[in-house]
Amino acid sequence: MYFPSWLSQLCRGLSRPIGRTTQPTWGSFSRSLALSSQRRIPEFSSFIARTNTCGELRSSHLGQEVTLCGWIQYRRQNIFLVLRDFHGLVQVVIPQDESAASVKKILCEAPLESVVQVSGTVISRPPGQENPKMPTGEIEIKVKTAELLNSCKRLPFEIKDFVKKTEALRLQYRYLDLRSFQMQYNLRLRSQVVMKMREYLCNLHGFVDIETPTLFKRTPGGAKEFLVPSREPGKFYSLPQSPQQFKQLLMVGGLDRYFQVARCYRDEGSRPDRQPEFTQIDIEMSFVDQTGIRSLIEGLLQYSWPSDKNPLVVPFPSMTFAEALATYGTDKPDTRFGMKIVDISNAFRNTEVRFLQDALSKPQGTVKAMCVREGANYLKRKDIESIRKFAADHFNEEVLPVFLKAKENWNSPVAKFILEKQRLELIRLMEIQEDDVVLLTAGEHKKACSLLGKLRLACADLLEMKGMVLRDPAQFSFLWVVDFPLFLPKEENPMELESAHHPFTAPHPGDIHLLYTEPEKVRSQHYDLVLNGTEIGGGSIRIHDAELQHYILATLLKEDVKLLSHLLQALDYGAPPHGGIALGLDRLMCLVTGAPSIRDVIAFPKSFRGHDLMSNAPDSVPPQELKPYHIQVSWPADSEAERAH
Repeated sequence: MYFPSWLSQLCRGLSRPIGRTTQPTWGSFSRSLALSSQRRIPEFSSFIARTNTCGELRSSHLGQEVTLCGWIQYRRQNIFLVLRDFHGLVQVVIPQDESAASVKKILCEAPLESVVQVSGTVISRPPGQENPKMPTGEIEIKVKTAELLNSCKRLPFEIKDFVKKTEALRLQYRYLDLRSFQMQYNLRLRSQVVMKMREYLCNLHGFVDIETPTLFKRTPGGAKEFLVPSREPGKFYSLPQSPQQFKQLLMVGGLDRYFQVARCYRDEGSRPDRQPEFTQIDIEMSFVDQTGIRSLIEGLLQYSWPSDKNPLVVPFPSMTFAEALATYGTDKPDTRFGMKIVDISNAFRNTEVRFLQDALSKPQGTVKAMCVREGANYLKRKDIESIRKFAADHFNEEVLPVFLKAKENWNSPVAKFILEKQRLELIRLMEIQEDDVVLLTAGEHKKACSLLGKLRLACADLLEMKGMVLRDPAQFSFLWVVDFPLFLPKEENPMELESAHHPFTAPHPGDIHLLYTEPEKVRSQHYDLVLNGTEIGGGSIRIHDAELQHYILATLLKEDVKLLSHLLQALDYGAPPHGGIALGLDRLMCLVTGAPSIRDVIAFPKSFRGHDLMSNAPDSVPPQELKPYHIQVSWPADSEAERAH
């Protein structure tokens, strides 16, 4: 009956010194953060019937009379039961004498997971019966009175972390799933981190916590937004995908430093790693540059970082978007392991390999390679075939595996055309060892890098499945990616441009002249924060000049500027230079806790289809309730037939 004493770790808080600032321990929820510098353990039993929590009792409490409330987790031979609350477990001795028959009846007949209140004395366990795996394992409760507060019906699954449950069942009975140790830990750690972030931003650095509207209007560009009908015919609100415009307007209003734990909404359909509603730590500052924003976020994360994780080292490393793509094949590289991409074009200028020749004969043609360390010991023929098939199916590209061991070249018949001189140059450039495998491809720079970037992660998955440790889950590898392009060609019409980040991002000062001649070459003042290969934050320095903002919206992006007339007007009334960032709280906590999905760090998440399996939302609405909004539902033909029957 082991229940980790995780809550005591949370309550100890963070006490590491950070620069000249000593981080205080986590104090009571009810204290005034602004007025009190003293920190103390939270009073979990204030204002309620219990005197103590189940998880806090120790030998120091021997002889004390206590009242506990909780769930019956386990019962043994009608002699003992284990009582559980959010803080931990405690063993309760069921009285056996006739004078306590009513107490025994309550505690023996109540189904598991029933809620009870017991009162009694803290006593030592008999010698030899202590449980060192339980924080309360030296004591037990000798019960005097008991009350059944609520009986529990038969459960759809056991409330134990080791019991396997489908995610659909967990979401359907989320209120039961929340009782598990892991969900309790995840949500309480999330709460602590957010509290520390508030303290750092508001108390130490003068930020103002401001709520922005949820009902807004449609924003051009960006993700698809949810619409909310109004009572005015044909007019709709939009749920904001972020408070972007509002936080810029707050800077125009002179608030100087804004912060919000913001709820955001994006109608992005079925995405396993996304939620239609999510939370971000939203930040904006006046008179700031990229360096200031990055330093702020590094300090924020260092200050709020959980004490049971390795401390963060700042400043975080950074690389440009171009470097990330060329070296890792992605703008969000996982830097916990190697397998970097190397350009080997010069070594193969005189190659006899046909597909390499063809690639190098084109203007943007390159030859790229990636070394899989010890790949010859781990990758089998079927693995190499699956890698080559992936390249052909998804990128229409050839991948050539090259082994140093001649006998291993069974899967690359063209390898014999690689000259000895080229082989030696390959070994020199990539520092290849005897058991390594080189994956080689050719094509346009971005396409070739993107392919090897995908294969880099696929190879890491394959090697880890076979026992190699590449990505330590306890290692947190932060990286800033900077100098993104300001614009990208639209997928549906490559001759037109769209914002790579959003239309309010300022161009790089060194590239402003290109806006009017070669806008596709302009770099932006956009920066992303990446953690272990996942983007957890993004921001930019904003455009604060109305004329420049109008030019980008109307001329380059061909957007309807009327939708943003309020923002353009505000920028004309003395807008200060400003910039900001948003951290994805759900993704950050998912990585910090090691959870398999962001749904495991959200109390009531939606399924990957965007449904609430507990309440069956979204749900249908009677036609008469739609009339005030001037809306009629147009049912698909197959739905009409179903409704008729």
